[in-house]
Amino acid sequence: MKPDLHAKFRLVCNAVLILTAITTVMAVLAYAAFRLSPWPSVLLIRYAFHEGALKAIASIAPYVPKDVSTHWNIRYGSEKDARLDVFAPAHAPASLPAVVWVHGGGFVAGSRSDLSDYLKVLAARGFVVVAIDYTLAPAVRFPEPVRQTNAALTYVVANAKRFGIDTARLFLAGDSAGAQIAAQSALIISDPVYARRMSIKPGVSRRALRGLVLFCGGPYDPSIMRLEGPFADFMRTVLWSYLGTRDADALSVQRLAVVPYITSMYPPTFISVGNGDPLAAQSVALADALSLRNVVVDALFFPEHYRPSLGHEYQLMLSTQEARMALDRYVSFLQRQAGRRDSAGVVLTLRR
Repeated sequence: MKPDLHAKFRLVCNAVLILTAITTVMAVLAYAAFRLSPWPSVLLIRYAFHEGALKAIASIAPYVPKDVSTHWNIRYGSEKDARLDVFAPAHAPASLPAVVWVHGGGFVAGSRSDLSDYLKVLAARGFVVVAIDYTLAPAVRFPEPVRQTNAALTYVVANAKRFGIDTARLFLAGDSAGAQIAAQSALIISDPVYARRMSIKPGVSRRALRGLVLFCGGPYDPSIMRLEGPFADFMRTVLWSYLGTRDADALSVQRLAVVPYITSMYPPTFISVGNGDPLAAQSVALADALSLRNVVVDALFFPEHYRPSLGHEYQLMLSTQEARMALDRYVSFLQRQAGRRDSAGVVLTLRR
């Protein structure tokens, strides 16, 4: 081999070795990053949730009413993310029932703004709707979002006159992780023993909380949760982020449980999930527990072989008949509970 060719050959070999070394180091660092912190996976999840939110927003767009008044970006607490938006019918009477909605996103993603158009649709049905943000994991751990939700409820009651809210007719709602947060908040509101155990002050009285609306939520019963299949990596990441333990054991995950603590004082609940949702069993378990304790429950479930299969957050795709059916169904539930006779024997009716 000629000297110049030999030099070029050595240069190429060295370059290949250097590139191989760099690639290997980057692979090791990437592997270590995913093993040592949930953040790399969380960023991917946030991107995926953002893309999903855009699809839902496009589906909702044709149904968004124009005659809805709004209050944007109101601070309800000292934290940076303690913000809420309020939607109400443009020509509402003095006071209306209020629905406080906790957004989903696996405890690590999502925003109240993802639901703005959907909640305008709900507001046009005769409700003041409050969309709240909370600080996302892993920046905070459980139970901070539950505490923030109760703080938001306290703020809503204190400012009810400003927003035209009837404080005797309040509802709590949520989707996905937001449903779990809402369900756990309802435990705090309905069970003083549980509230003391959590060291969280209830945001409202049980008498004022007329009911819950829960879509596609969980975990409500960690004992039946199976971390296997394509959904397993997602669940491991969100549990790691929310609970602060990489290998979440049964004891740590049990802190999220709702089912074992249900009492007869739990609020009436509308609950729904798609038949193709990986969390479907969680909603069924909660509905069964509510029925067992004689709590009023309105469950909208779909047969296992229902087609098209309805995935996670199916209710947001208003271009589908199933999502529109779910909307009509839980609005009827809200109207019934807002107008039911309270414990003092007074009949409260919807004012339109």
